[in-house]
Amino acid sequence: MTTHVPTRSALADDLQRLQDLLGHRFADEALLAQALTHSSVARTRLESNERLEMLGDAVLGLIVCNELFHRYPEAAEGEMTRIKSVVVSREVCGRMTRKLGLDEFIRVGKGISSSGQVPESIESAVIEAVIGAMYIDGGLEAARPFVLSMLSDEIDFVADSVSGINHKSLLQQFAQRRYSETPAYIMLDEKGPDHAKCFLVAAMIGSKVYAPAWGPCKKDAEQRAAENALAQLDGQEPVYVMA
Repeated sequence: MTTHVPTRSALADDLQRLQDLLGHRFADEALLAQALTHSSVARTRLESNERLEMLGDAVLGLIVCNELFHRYPEAAEGEMTRIKSVVVSREVCGRMTRKLGLDEFIRVGKGISSSGQVPESIESAVIEAVIGAMYIDGGLEAARPFVLSMLSDEIDFVADSVSGINHKSLLQQFAQRRYSETPAYIMLDEKGPDHAKCFLVAAMIGSKVYAPAWGPCKKDAEQRAAENALAQLDGQEPVYVMA
């Protein structure tokens, strides 16, 4: 992690090493240098990576959506949306930044790096900015192989979770990315004898309560409530509708 503007020779060395990691040789290395530059160290915001980050976020979403469309031809729109929201989340992007070692090349101000740890939001932004720079430099032909080399396994893992029972985890990641909130689960009712009880649970994000669901135990009821919430967040009807 670089906390100052490096000398010309040091920057050139960094860019060479980074291009080796990325597997792409930039025709315009200035794009890559800008992708690494946080606004806290740039002379002006236009010289920071903010514009490239915005573009890279859109390119990342396009590549992932296109991959989901072709990889899972039987998946409904809502299911693809849920997979995509997790795969492109801040948590995943930050993890990919660290896995690739891009965090060693981020240029931020001393105030941000004084703790020795760059915030995850900055780590997430830098990989999006790099994707944006790669797209400008080489188009989708350059950006797509890079994105899929990073996220192909992640897509499979998340898709398996969506098809399985990990709805609470998906809802948590979605809510934290979209609303910076952690879902809570509220018990609304229970019925039946002690040996065969059913529980009615609803998921809540902030002050918003989503459609409740019955389950044969609290854990199953929470999973079903999370699935209902995910469906409603996608603009669909709840999966589990009370009779």
